[in-house]
Amino acid sequence: MARIATRLPGERNLAEEDRDRIAEIRGELIRIGNGWRERHPFLTAHQDGVGMAIFLMSIAGVVVDAALYAAGILPWYATILITAFWLSLLHELEHDLIHSMYFRQNRAVHNVMMFGVWFFRPSTINPWIRRTLHLHHHEVSGTDSDLEERGITNGEGWGSHRLLSLFDSMLGIYSKPLRQRAIVTAYINHEARSAEEARQLAAKTLAVYFPLGIIHYTLWHLFIGLHLFEFVTGTSISGSWVTALNFVAVTLLAPNAVRTFCLHFVSSNMHYYGDVEKHNVMQQTQVWTARWLKPFHALCFNFGETHAIHHFLVRDPFYLREAIKHDCQKVLRDNGVRFNDFGTFYRANRFSLAPAHVEP
Repeated sequence: MARIATRLPGERNLAEEDRDRIAEIRGELIRIGNGWRERHPFLTAHQDGVGMAIFLMSIAGVVVDAALYAAGILPWYATILITAFWLSLLHELEHDLIHSMYFRQNRAVHNVMMFGVWFFRPSTINPWIRRTLHLHHHEVSGTDSDLEERGITNGEGWGSHRLLSLFDSMLGIYSKPLRQRAIVTAYINHEARSAEEARQLAAKTLAVYFPLGIIHYTLWHLFIGLHLFEFVTGTSISGSWVTALNFVAVTLLAPNAVRTFCLHFVSSNMHYYGDVEKHNVMQQTQVWTARWLKPFHALCFNFGETHAIHHFLVRDPFYLREAIKHDCQKVLRDNGVRFNDFGTFYRANRFSLAPAHVEP
């Protein structure tokens, strides 16, 4: 009975062994999560309030960091790293909001939170559009039309372009536009049921960074270009606009760049791509727990340690997954989910352990 209850429609065509393993894992994760909820009834009953508290605390952290930096109390490097941590919480909130885990019945508050997590993370795409892309990711994870993951370099062979894209998503798009076009086309061809729907999806994908992303990357590239010019020429450019740009860069632009690099590095490498069987959660992700990953995980809230749990069971908010991760990881490991498979760096994220043709 438990196995039947924990199977999803798309998994019916999988091999029986994989179906049974997925059902077993999902059933155990449900049991572990239910146990946590029973031990913490207050947090369970006030999930909306918990989400709002984390939202307000994270925004307050960003603002306080900026004030301390302006007062000369917090040095620039500490401001960037600490603020990046607060922004990583906002990313997790956005992900939970995409799955409607907070204020499901109050769309006004829900949408205020959606805008808030976007406003303080302007390097990211429009979260309302991302909802469509992310739910699609769950349906087709690891396949050609998985725009969300392929857009952050999953499946691409390691080289200068992949590294550049992880540091700066916009430069990654501009420096290899044909690749981006192919990824978007694969997504549209999979989703569109008519020529009109294809046009609408194409318009949406063109608007993903409008307007906040465009503002962010314009200011970020101006900041980098300005200081590169000063370094090369030995000149110094001053003025109130330079002071303002430097302040915004330290308190918002650079923290977002650092946080985004950590998240995209972890996410694009812990997801498999290319030879993944559709709907087979056993092949979609691995778990990253190695110690050398701690600096990255510190700024993406242990994404590599907990995201595989989310692929098997979507229902739980990020803080609950973090609280139960050790018990859940044991279940995943005992049932054959891979841990710390760093060979994917050489296989461009292919699931197969044998060398395979990879995207150049």
